[in-house]
Amino acid sequence: MDQILNDFSPGLFIMQAIILLILIVLLGKFAWKPILGSLQTREDDIRNAIESAEKAKLEMQNLHADNERLLNQARAERDTMLKEAREMKDKLILDAKDEAQSQANTMIEAAKHAIESEKKSAMVEIKNHVAELSLEIAEKVVRGELANRDKQLALVDSLLGKSTLN
Repeated sequence: MDQILNDFSPGLFIMQAIILLILIVLLGKFAWKPILGSLQTREDDIRNAIESAEKAKLEMQNLHADNERLLNQARAERDTMLKEAREMKDKLILDAKDEAQSQANTMIEAAKHAIESEKKSAMVEIKNHVAELSLEIAEKVVRGELANRDKQLALVDSLLGKSTLN
């Protein structure tokens, strides 16, 4: 330590101090300000990025909640549509059954009327045929009976004997 004090030069010390001060001023003006400015800019960018990320996170949460709400709403609408479709299907089936039953009843009634009409027509035709046959038979019997004169007289006498005069 003694040697350091013996080699000490105040002029050199002052020069070195002035150079150090000039270097500090130059570094402060040309290096520190840009470095600090870029550090401040980077800090601001990082802060903005964090805020943007938080906003994006909140938006994602809101979108997720909206998606869940829309999904639940779509499920409810789907369930409602399925329920309405089932009800409509059941109603259509019931209406179709009723319509088929109504048509079947109408067809049965029409068939009954047709059968009845055909039956009456057949009965009339049978009656007419029986009447024709009866007339033919009676005509043949009467011709057979009236063909002989003795039989005619016997018939007239028997009819007169059976009848009474008032």
